[in-house]
Amino acid sequence: MTSSETSAKEFQISVEPSGRRFTASAAETVLTAAIRQGVAMPYGCRDGACGSCKCRKLSGSVVHGPHQGKALSDEEEGAGFVLACCATPRSDLVLESRQVTPADALPIRKMPARVSAIERKSTDVIVLRLQLPASENFAYHAGQYVEFLLQGGLRRSYSMACAPHTLAQGGGLELHIRHLPGGRFTDHVFSAMKEKEILRIEGPYGSFFLREDSSKPIVLLASGTGLAPIKAMLEHMQFKNITRATTLYWGGRRPHDLYLDAWVRARLAEMPQLRYVPVISDALPEDQWSGRSGFVHRAVLQDLPDLSGHQVYACGAPIVVDSARIDFAQAGLPPDEFYADAFTSEADKARQAAAV
Repeated sequence: MTSSETSAKEFQISVEPSGRRFTASAAETVLTAAIRQGVAMPYGCRDGACGSCKCRKLSGSVVHGPHQGKALSDEEEGAGFVLACCATPRSDLVLESRQVTPADALPIRKMPARVSAIERKSTDVIVLRLQLPASENFAYHAGQYVEFLLQGGLRRSYSMACAPHTLAQGGGLELHIRHLPGGRFTDHVFSAMKEKEILRIEGPYGSFFLREDSSKPIVLLASGTGLAPIKAMLEHMQFKNITRATTLYWGGRRPHDLYLDAWVRARLAEMPQLRYVPVISDALPEDQWSGRSGFVHRAVLQDLPDLSGHQVYACGAPIVVDSARIDFAQAGLPPDEFYADAFTSEADKARQAAAV
């Protein structure tokens, strides 16, 4: 069989235990094929850097493209693990990924969105609100994200920072945008975007949302604007009267990075099961910070050295999510109870690609 014939061949991909099925050619990655056919496998960077899409291969064969060792080591690959964003099939596959959404997953929609409010919350964070067409009846899970469709085929991903039920209250979609100087999209948001501007979005995407079939206590771990999907989860929990013991650890370099600190503290009075631990890593004397200091994921381990009975939802910078994944596993957290969404910028992707 020629190489062109091989790349054109369609292979059957099965994902357990969800029972999801889709096809993929040898010319596309497993993740690309899954997304194209509405199977929401977990992922973060799509570039072989974060490891969020790693799953176990139960049968079949794949070829991996370039990726970082921290995302998939040689030992892990030898043990049968697959990095879905970099793996192209060479046969039918059976994979194991417990974070894949079921067959009745919410439909992905493409729609216009009108900017209804632009509110600066700190020197480098804006809360953006988008009004959606009433006819769309947009449905999503708290914690998922949408992608902005930019000119030239570019996309930018942002988590929705509001629970689904809030759309009926007329507030629109809430997104938290951190300014990355030189970033094509964020430069526009911070310098030129006006109310009533029309954008195009697509979603919902992602497998980062609360698993409501568990009674385990919850650890919510956020760094910077990683609070966005966590905020949506908290709103959803309050709306659904989910009373599982929950602790939010929110980290920033300096106190002003905790741009919705007052909002979180207001929830404490309304959600008696909620505990809040703000953590600052690089406070200056003028900040007069007297709270917890250091790396936010280490504050979790200081308070909860045994995580074997917990469920963790982590969102933010890749280094925070990666460190938490490794260290929490050593503290007894089952891998299937760690749900994550790593915010990888285009600049991060460029640096990672250069390092491969």
